[in-house]
Amino acid sequence: MGQRIHVWLLVGLFQITSIAAGTNSVDVSALYSLKLVWQNTPTNWVGSDPCVDGWDGIRCSDSRVISITLSSIGLKGQLSGDIQSFSELQTLDLSYNKDLTGPIPPSIGNLKKLAYLILIGCSFSGQIPDAIGSLQELTFLALNSNSFSGKIPSSIGKLSKLYWLDLADNKLTGPIPVSNGSTPGLDMLVNTLHFHFGKNQLSGTIPPQLFSSNMVLIHVLFDSNQLTGSIPSTLGLVKTLEVIRLDRNLLSGEVSSNLNNLTSVVELHLSNNYLTGPMPNLIGMNFLSYVDLSNNSFDTTDVPSWFSTLTTLVMDNTQLQGAIPVALFGNPQLQTVSLRNNRLNGTLDIGTDFSDQLQLIDLQNNSIQGFVDRGVYHNEIILMGNPVCEGTGAISHYCMQSNQSISSYSTASMNCVPVLCPSDQSASPNCKCSYPYKGTLVFRAPSFSELGNSSYYMALERSLMLTFQTYQLPVDSVSLSNPRRDSYNYLEVSLEVFRSGDDHFSWSEITEIGLLLSNQTFKPPQYFGTYYFLGSNYGSFLESSATSKKFVSLGTIIGAAIGGFLVVVMLIYAGFYARRQKRRADRVIKQNNPFASWDLSNSSGSIPQLKGARWFSFEELKKCTSDFSEASEIGTGGYGKVYRGILTSGQLVAIKRAQEGSMQGGLEFKTEIEMLSRVHHKNLVSLVGFCFEQGEQILVYEYIPNGTIRESLAGKSGIRLDWMRRLQVAVGSARGLTYLHELADPPVIHRDIKSNNILLDERLNAKVSDFGISKLMNDNEMGYVTTQIKGTMGYLDPEYYMTLQLTEKSDVYSFGVVMLELITARKPIERGTYIVGEVRVAMNKTRDLYGLHELIDPTIGLGSTIKGFEKFVDLAMKCVEESAANRPTMSEVVKEIESIMQLAGLNPNAESTSISVIYEGPNSRTTQHPYSNKFFHYVGI
Repeated sequence: MGQRIHVWLLVGLFQITSIAAGTNSVDVSALYSLKLVWQNTPTNWVGSDPCVDGWDGIRCSDSRVISITLSSIGLKGQLSGDIQSFSELQTLDLSYNKDLTGPIPPSIGNLKKLAYLILIGCSFSGQIPDAIGSLQELTFLALNSNSFSGKIPSSIGKLSKLYWLDLADNKLTGPIPVSNGSTPGLDMLVNTLHFHFGKNQLSGTIPPQLFSSNMVLIHVLFDSNQLTGSIPSTLGLVKTLEVIRLDRNLLSGEVSSNLNNLTSVVELHLSNNYLTGPMPNLIGMNFLSYVDLSNNSFDTTDVPSWFSTLTTLVMDNTQLQGAIPVALFGNPQLQTVSLRNNRLNGTLDIGTDFSDQLQLIDLQNNSIQGFVDRGVYHNEIILMGNPVCEGTGAISHYCMQSNQSISSYSTASMNCVPVLCPSDQSASPNCKCSYPYKGTLVFRAPSFSELGNSSYYMALERSLMLTFQTYQLPVDSVSLSNPRRDSYNYLEVSLEVFRSGDDHFSWSEITEIGLLLSNQTFKPPQYFGTYYFLGSNYGSFLESSATSKKFVSLGTIIGAAIGGFLVVVMLIYAGFYARRQKRRADRVIKQNNPFASWDLSNSSGSIPQLKGARWFSFEELKKCTSDFSEASEIGTGGYGKVYRGILTSGQLVAIKRAQEGSMQGGLEFKTEIEMLSRVHHKNLVSLVGFCFEQGEQILVYEYIPNGTIRESLAGKSGIRLDWMRRLQVAVGSARGLTYLHELADPPVIHRDIKSNNILLDERLNAKVSDFGISKLMNDNEMGYVTTQIKGTMGYLDPEYYMTLQLTEKSDVYSFGVVMLELITARKPIERGTYIVGEVRVAMNKTRDLYGLHELIDPTIGLGSTIKGFEKFVDLAMKCVEESAANRPTMSEVVKEIESIMQLAGLNPNAESTSISVIYEGPNSRTTQHPYSNKFFHYVGI
């Protein structure tokens, strides 16, 4: 009883002092309630003002708690019902705390502003509450790798903004819920990209109603459940699908013939079911990389012919018969062929033109009678259990049990002297002893099977480091090791993250790294596919701090008891204290606010150091976007959201509003505004103004109606770019870059040139956008500057990546990649191949169009309509030379494209064609573009 009185006194005291200090009293009380029911909270959870005092894992806005992120710190306890008190909470991430147990309280449904609910890798149990369906702002729901039981709540179907739904690796039972007119269901989630329900105990059929043509799903992962019945034909309506995992269920019946409508699918897993009927016809699925149809009861059939793009073909025990065609092994991407336990016969001949990547041919237990061994294939082949291995053939290496060890990988040291570390520490790749943050990356559907290929993991390391550097985390290096397949055919890779400048991370740094990996901010190379991360408890490395915290907490409680006697005195002085604190805070804010010297009340455009840009009040921008309504929203991303607005002058603008967590510091925001206000060119997106008020960072741009060239090349914008228009796009964006490099004062290096950062206006004029990571080049930097690597994988200059020496030639390299995109319409890195290397290998200058017919985008036009094509390819390849010294300047690029345009019969100085004749509507190629209602993804968010 005495301890409870002390706690009440403590909470009461903080409620009183918070009036003066700032943090909302309800939020303070709720945080102290969590502190009482949780063990191992961060050591700096002391004091009366969590927001001002900077409690680890707590983020605030306007004195309200908006984010609680506490992953991997060894929390113990349960999630208290007091969580409902955080009425402004937007993000809750408690991942990788294995000692967090018990149910999710139904009161969580009161968090009406919650957008991210991430509880990965804990030990929560019980039913997922129906109240989840009340979280109408929820976009990301990850409850995987817990012990949740019961049914999937049908109320999740009401979450119209949800794009990520991961309930995998639990103990969920019952059917997949769909709507029936009176109750909601998952079929209503038409904006959701991810259905991850694998490794549960779900039963019943897969409802045909679950899928429809207006869905945008890319991942359907229902593997390792107890689902029955047939695969619904409606699955073939979801044209956006990229990964399908229905393996390890009880599915039966024939596979619908419309499965091959899913032309974007990369991964298809149907193994370990009871499927019957004809072997699925996968012709037309031109992006297919990994296929596993094993252990089904299909009709007896010959080896299919739809294997031209595969890296992995697994069809064990599927009633295959006849001889294996030589063409199967000529697929250039092929890594693994496993056709065990079938009825294959004849003589095996893999030819001489087999894939360089081919590592394994496993044909055990068939009826193969001979093998043409030319002595040129030196990797693993297994023919045990075939007639060819009877008698004298039995002594051949391919007739013996394989003793070839599984290929492995471990990050190598970086040209440093290895060190011997204490037993509780590890050596980093840079040969430094420290306490790394450890965990496991789990990839549910990688598109490759060759686990020993170091190039995959080196790319993964680079991608991880680029993410940590982008978010300015103090990471020295990362180490990957022990890639392996688990019993569910998932790829697991052990990860260690090492700190720079110290031997261990702080509490806040661990929670930041954990959040980057739990909320999918980190994007691995495309061929790794979808993933999740399971982090280890890092709290043991901070044990001494945790011990100190206990004494601090005890002292706080004792102090609170004494403080209870001083409450009356504090009330008398509270008003005086509050006024004094406010005056002090105002002085501090003025000293630290880089905008303090600007007259922000003057909206006439006369703000110092700005040219053409003006200041907007927050209220003014709220009004022109209808209070930032959903109807005004035209794009979203990691930075925040973009809204279309109409100023009082009638000007149409795009308003980019930063969300909490992606904001820059005030000085960086001011620097970006000043830089944007300096650059004015018809091929650069113009800054109209900005808002820095009420904790908001908002940029106002001119409105560009026709999206990005990436969207046009992908067929998502309705704009058809033929060869002439692609030349116009190329020359426009090149002119914009030339201005930045040679005419801006001081010159600017963009650092993130890519097809998603080049927009098309109403006349298809190209405009370069997104200067968020651009760099000013001052005279004293003599043409280059040493800086952290920033940019986008696939567009990064390899010389800059290796040396950290940034020059304008880095932009030239990125532009060369964009030129190759204009030719092929492919992404820079696609299906594990890099566009630069692919074009370089395929080029044959003795042939028409340099022999690149298979790489050319079909919509570009063929034959005589591609005049100047070879010169364009030559220029692109000069831009992507590995040495910066061998690349042209952007002004030289402009001149060359202008000469190519003249060769093609175009006037380089003419405006682009009107949009009205090139928008591809549903029934006509000359449909007027719906300008006022055009949805587009505004870049840079």
